[in-house]
Amino acid sequence: MHTMWKGTISFGLVNIPVKLHSATENKDIKLRNLHKECQSPVKYEKVCPVCEKEVEQDDIVKGFEYTKNKFVILEDEDLEALKEEKEDKSVDIVDFVKLEEIDPIYFDRSYYLSPNEGGAKAYGLLRKALEETGKIGLAKITIRSKEHLAVVRIYQNTLVMETIYYPDEVRDFQEVPNVPEEANIVEKELETAKLLIEQLSTEFEPEKYHDEYRTALLELIEQKKNGEEVSTAKEPAKKDNVTDLMEALEKSLNKTQKGKKKTTTKRKKTTKKTASQKAKAN
Repeated sequence: MHTMWKGTISFGLVNIPVKLHSATENKDIKLRNLHKECQSPVKYEKVCPVCEKEVEQDDIVKGFEYTKNKFVILEDEDLEALKEEKEDKSVDIVDFVKLEEIDPIYFDRSYYLSPNEGGAKAYGLLRKALEETGKIGLAKITIRSKEHLAVVRIYQNTLVMETIYYPDEVRDFQEVPNVPEEANIVEKELETAKLLIEQLSTEFEPEKYHDEYRTALLELIEQKKNGEEVSTAKEPAKKDNVTDLMEALEKSLNKTQKGKKKTTTKRKKTTKKTASQKAKAN
């Protein structure tokens, strides 16, 4: 399992060296956008709408839009300094709470924690203490330049860390439109609904749930592949130095011709003016 972060879990004077591993993976089937005519993948280029040219990565800077078309530019040095100041590679447990006190709306992503070298005993100690107290650790951690609130708890026999949203990142439920305060419920309808819930109630067994759409899509792709309903993308023609040189020469020639036309027009106007002045002199 890939290690994405190394650091320590700290609470009080206890420090446990640990490694962080992603506990989940996105299994969505990614489909590419192809050109219908030749089935080649479509490129998405970074283009400046004002300069009307493609922008290289070295020409891009970070900016925060504080009002329409007004930006505060942040240099790489500013961001790096801030990152070094905040990222101390520590899961700093600040409180211990009960899991049921945190509404699921706050939970974001899950990560497995494994002990790093020399951390097995302290890892086991924290796991046992959490198990016997029925508590979870509420912590702070910085991952990829973003400070997260997180919880450390037990899943099966492993410590798992789950990042959670800060309160100001959860939208106010009162802003949800058209939610009725109270509804006029007929007692018979309520009893029927409760009976249906009772009949469908069971223990949670995650293994019995599957992504049926993804399964069907994979089967469709396999059928088309076996039926040889496939296409091969054409390789784009590579420009050689001669082609590039010709393009540059043609652009230069066009630019020169436009410049000559403007100069000729100006000269004609000057000549007419001079002739007119001569006529007046005579």
